Amino acid sequence: MAETLAISVPTVVDAARGRLTRSVCDERLWGWSTRVVENLDITLEVTGAEHFDPSKTYLVMSNHQSHYDVPVLFHVLGPRVLKAKSLRMIAKIELFSVPFFGRAMLEAGFIAIDRESRKAAMASLKKAKETMRSGVNVWIAPEGTRSADGTLLPFKKGGFHLALDVGEPVLPVTIQGTRFALPRGAGRSTRGAHVHVTVHRPIDVGPYGRGGASIAALTNDVRAIIASTL
Repeated sequence: MAETLAISVPTVVDAARGRLTRSVCDERLWGWSTRVVENLDITLEVTGAEHFDPSKTYLVMSNHQSHYDVPVLFHVLGPRVLKAKSLRMIAKIELFSVPFFGRAMLEAGFIAIDRESRKAAMASLKKAKETMRSGVNVWIAPEGTRSADGTLLPFKKGGFHLALDVGEPVLPVTIQGTRFALPRGAGRSTRGAHVHVTVHRPIDVGPYGRGGASIAALTNDVRAIIASTL
């Protein structure tokens, strides 16, 4: 919480003064994620780094086990490991109402999604499309919520509509072990968790075409790939 507050406050202040840039946000996010991972003594193992091309833009899709998925994946895609250009997350709208933190997310380019409103959700996906077209990788957890026991939950379709619409490759990622650092519903973190991140081969969405059958096929394929290393 302290590390998050330490980057949220200056981000809000810089935005109010009109001097916040994407590169500043990137540096803060990379530094924040590294400090969180190191402070929690997480042992991190990454498999499949060769599948990530930092010159390309991806729609990253992963499973969701813990709040620590966020700093772990930002760290993995950061300058020390995979060297992504930029990464922003599609997150539930409730997070954007948290004082300072929510405002900082908004100013940094994170994308709020309201799953209770189809119209609002479609507007969020339009923003995500614009974000990707500007060269920023976008990350979504298609389960929509954290799994309590690590079992992969059903996938929501919104991210797959986005994938076929924007046309950039989908990068499936499997995260294992973060739930041992902070399970869903837990009030305290546990130090020393071993976390394994598997970066799978990107999926070219072009051959899937468009329409309901295409979305179903892509959803099934991405889910099977993520599940393959759980």
